[in-house]
Amino acid sequence: MPTIQAVCSVNNARRDMTKTMIMITAMVMLTNCAYNPKIDTAGRSGTFDVDQAREITNDIQHCKQFADDNTFRLYDSLNWGWGQYFHIATLGIVPAREMKYKSRVQKCLEGRGHSVIK
Repeated sequence: MPTIQAVCSVNNARRDMTKTMIMITAMVMLTNCAYNPKIDTAGRSGTFDVDQAREITNDIQHCKQFADDNTFRLYDSLNWGWGQYFHIATLGIVPAREMKYKSRVQKCLEGRGHSVIK
């Protein structure tokens, strides 16, 4: 029969693991909210005859709103986190996943004629 000390140490270990998982999830969620695309405003993409840099602020706002409307951020963050875990665990055999929010913003800006630096 297990002793009270053994049971308490198991419960403390579970509580510590739960706290750690909550902190990791919270940190992943916070870092995913900070995406700002890097855009080359001096050049043209070749699609347009004139540069589109004068519309950059408006385009970034529209593309971020588009990506927000079409991405479930919690699922995207957790999926990205598991992808990173498997990428590291398999020593790079399984390719790392990119966040859908980020790729949607990039594709939207590229579709509007901006050169997005990846």
